[in-house]
Amino acid sequence: MGRHAEYKDSGLEWIGEIPAHWKTMRFKFIAQLINDKSIHDGKKYIGMENIESWTGKYLDMGEIVPESLCNNFCKGDILFGKLRPYLAKAYIAEENGTCSSEILVFRTSSILRRYLFYLLLSFGFIEHINSSTYGAKMPRANWDFIGKSYIPIPPQDEQNVIVKFLDNKLHKLDHLINERTDQLSMLTCYKRDLIAECVTKGLDKSAPMKPSGADWIGDVPEHWQIVPLRAFLKPNNRKNPGGLPLLSVERERGVVNRETDGSPDNHNRVPDDLSNYKMVDEGQFVMNKMKAWQGSYGVAPCAGIVSPAYYVYDLVFENKAFFNYAIRSKCYVGFFGRDSYGIRIDQWDFKAECIKHIPFVAPPIEEQKEIVNYLSKQESKINRLQANIEAQIQKLKDYRRILIHDAVTGKIKI
Repeated sequence: MGRHAEYKDSGLEWIGEIPAHWKTMRFKFIAQLINDKSIHDGKKYIGMENIESWTGKYLDMGEIVPESLCNNFCKGDILFGKLRPYLAKAYIAEENGTCSSEILVFRTSSILRRYLFYLLLSFGFIEHINSSTYGAKMPRANWDFIGKSYIPIPPQDEQNVIVKFLDNKLHKLDHLINERTDQLSMLTCYKRDLIAECVTKGLDKSAPMKPSGADWIGDVPEHWQIVPLRAFLKPNNRKNPGGLPLLSVERERGVVNRETDGSPDNHNRVPDDLSNYKMVDEGQFVMNKMKAWQGSYGVAPCAGIVSPAYYVYDLVFENKAFFNYAIRSKCYVGFFGRDSYGIRIDQWDFKAECIKHIPFVAPPIEEQKEIVNYLSKQESKINRLQANIEAQIQKLKDYRRILIHDAVTGKIKI
């Protein structure tokens, strides 16, 4: 890869210079907006969550409830997410179907299709479109702005070369990313298994064992106590006094400060009025009752506020670090799933009174300290390995984005 022999100013800030023999055209002269709406009729439905950011890959998210009024698309159409366009969601339809009204449907010639698809995923174009959005909390792109935007158009033979190049290079990069993602998953599984083993079996493998009476827990050391979970949890419902940070309760990490440590994938809307939110003290136990079956609960590491729909408990347990390791282990999640009810699986509701039916295995306090110390050290080692792998993945993803942008804007000659 090198540079083209001669460049010219495109006149477009987001592109800069383009090869001298390329041209620019308004988007609406390259692609047609398909504004064909209907009620979902059983065809394949694609929501925003089905399109992976920056890759254009389809994600099978299981059963998704379609919107009442959908956009129709045909095989070969390009779908582009107008809601939060900075997420860079574009997808080439593989069959006829319907999609969310938050997705724009573009139709173009088969010659231009994949080149245009890659251009929609270039970070320069995404930044350009994102600069035009309206709506502070739910920013959306506007077709008029997109349609009037100029885009670079290379000769047809170069389009073909660019598409083949990107198809090949991105396939190799995705393979590397998938390998490292698998490594992350293996380490996560190992960490879960290690925690579950330690909080239910202890560190002394020679200790005599006894049945716990619960399949999810299995045998436990003979001298450990099995106590109903409710013995340690006392409901506490205090209103937001003001001035406290908003906390999130996540499946993978438990309770975190939403602003400083929250997941970037958390797009749940926060209301303007938080006066009805519940106050949480450091060391209290917090549960998202609608997602408890997924493991969305834990001990709060700091004071804050949570949704009024959450359960907040005083935790009467000396070693709160052990309690958090144990209750968030895979051994206990099944109990919360067993006692959650609802019509839709994504809205199952855990019944507070069922806490009395959940057994909790409590070792002597000295063993709790030993287990916490051991797990803390092991977890730190695993986390360092994962951080290193995540950094490698991010570098590969960054290179992927740069490669797409440079190829479709002519910054490199292919």
